[in-house]
Amino acid sequence: MKNISIFLLGLFLVLSCQEKTVDTDSLRTESSTKVNYASSLDTGKGIINNANSPHAKLKSIDIGDCRWTEGFWAEKWKIAEEVMIPHMGTILKGDIGHGYNNFKIAAGIQEGEHKGFWWHDGDFYKWMEASTYIYAINKDEKIVAELDEIIEVIAKAQQKDGYLSTPIIIRDDLEPFTNRRYHELYNSGHLMTAACIHNRVTGKTNFLDIAVKHADYLYDLFSPKSDHLKRFGFNQTQIMGLVELYRTTKDKRYLELAEQFINMRGTYKIEDDETTKGYPIGDMVQERVALREETEAVGHAVLALYYYAGAADVYAETGEKALIDALDRLWENVTLKKMYVTGAVGQTHYGRSSRLDKIEEGFIDEYMMPNMTAYNETCANICNSMFNHRMLTLSGNSKHVDIMELVLHNSGLSGISLDGTHYYYSNPLRKIEGALDYDKMNVEFPERQPYLQCFCCPPNLVRTIAQSPGWAYSKSENGISVNLYGGNKLETNLLDGTVIKLKQETDYPWNGTVKITIEECKDSPYELLLRIPEWAKGTKVTVNNQSVDNIIPGNFAKIERKWTAGDIILLDMPMETKFVEGHPRIEEVRNQVAVKRGPVVYCIESADLPSQTDITSVYLSSNKMLVPTNRPDFLGGVTTLEGEILIRKDKLEGMYREVSAPIFEKYKTNLIPYYAWSNRGQGEMTVFLPVIWGQ
Repeated sequence: MKNISIFLLGLFLVLSCQEKTVDTDSLRTESSTKVNYASSLDTGKGIINNANSPHAKLKSIDIGDCRWTEGFWAEKWKIAEEVMIPHMGTILKGDIGHGYNNFKIAAGIQEGEHKGFWWHDGDFYKWMEASTYIYAINKDEKIVAELDEIIEVIAKAQQKDGYLSTPIIIRDDLEPFTNRRYHELYNSGHLMTAACIHNRVTGKTNFLDIAVKHADYLYDLFSPKSDHLKRFGFNQTQIMGLVELYRTTKDKRYLELAEQFINMRGTYKIEDDETTKGYPIGDMVQERVALREETEAVGHAVLALYYYAGAADVYAETGEKALIDALDRLWENVTLKKMYVTGAVGQTHYGRSSRLDKIEEGFIDEYMMPNMTAYNETCANICNSMFNHRMLTLSGNSKHVDIMELVLHNSGLSGISLDGTHYYYSNPLRKIEGALDYDKMNVEFPERQPYLQCFCCPPNLVRTIAQSPGWAYSKSENGISVNLYGGNKLETNLLDGTVIKLKQETDYPWNGTVKITIEECKDSPYELLLRIPEWAKGTKVTVNNQSVDNIIPGNFAKIERKWTAGDIILLDMPMETKFVEGHPRIEEVRNQVAVKRGPVVYCIESADLPSQTDITSVYLSSNKMLVPTNRPDFLGGVTTLEGEILIRKDKLEGMYREVSAPIFEKYKTNLIPYYAWSNRGQGEMTVFLPVIWGQ
């Protein structure tokens, strides 16, 4: 009876908000008075539009200012343009992916039932956002025409009060915001973000109109801060979306609401109630401890990192010290105690937090880093790079770009096949045939899949590839920072409005030589900030053949001078093949090493071993060199590491045996980049290998 009473009270509050019987205007501050956004749109066009954010040290370049021209990222971006996004669109607009069908049914222009998970709308918005990034570069008007058609359908699906989530709209037996497992605010966040990007790139407001109407609905709904609604918003994409909508429209209500979603966490009793039925509670959704007091990353890794990224966006506007202090603590906890060598995060599929709450797809105890059962959801890895991108803008510290780059070259790309049509949800660091019963696992598979029922990761990955040119550079107070290396051209305006044009030529990440040519710039002095990766010890930098001093790995090298067109900057980053060991407390990799060259982590696959070789019998020798070999026609064009490995021939029967001298067979083979694994059929794989010292 008590639960029924709570449910009826909650339903009354929701319906009251929807019918607008609550005088929400009286709850707003004077600074939050609703504005006519169409007359005051911000002209900034960055992926993160932080041009006017008072607490961002580095500002975004505009979408389209940089484009990949040659080499690694140009090739990946081209595949995204020509294969990944069109192929994914066919899936999502058809009967397999059914995302577009859900909007058509909700709009009343097609018969049928809702299909897919509660959060499928958000995944469709991510695909729309990715398409918009592609249009920003190639200017193919067919993309805009297709998006306009889709936006018209979405507008028809949206309810008059602004509510928009197709599972609830389609089903007659459900009411909005009565159970948080419906993931309504996840859909909201991706709607608002995609709409802002669409407006910045196309100049149109048709998608933005939908987002503003929806955000107004959310503000009216959540402004009373009713107890019934405090536990919603756990999948925190809406925070980022609201901040971007604030930056676009200059309506302060959206920033206030974004901050409110942070403030609500950890302020209520943690127990099951009518709003949580069917979904884990506590650390799983980061609600046990308020963000400003939190000391460790807990629970679902995607939820956590979206939360942190949203809080970073809020800090960029408010400058609240408690927020940035918490984010710095959490960054250190993730990076130094819960992150894999590939930049991946989310150690387990099912487990418990350090406070013993049940969690899924997320963080567990520090240094507990299984390889074979490592979950490392592709979305979580991408979220790690998103969080670090934001932290870079706040701190100007290159360590955040190092993590962005690590994810981009390893645990991000590993989520999609080289041809751009097959996907992984989880990204383990070891695979052993027969060790896992995939039939009992709901999102893990022995090989890449043409479609994932939970389709959140594929569009997240392709939108990251599509927007990657916008991550390559940032604007400093009086200059430009070079964040990512790859063949590209940059044409942008510095913060003082002057034009700068750069050309970057390199075969990075296979080669550590980067040539940057100044093609146009202002007459007065300004700075170039060149990221020197932490791994790049011994890097040399010259300007017009003159050496630059004070090059410190793990920092930006600041070169401030009066530049002229034709100036050439050369970076020479040593690309040594290195063994990487884990912290002694990571029990599973003691006496094992990973192999890394530049930003790329390597692995070994069954396809490169003798038939029937058990991956656990493969060892590395500390005395045998692994030689980088450029293979343009292998696995889409990679640099492999070729050399001699050791295969243990004496088999262990049973669980244990007395130690005896091992019997090894030498075998010449190659290691491949981790991101390229599982593109040659089923087989075994491992990143970490035991090493024999002195042989």
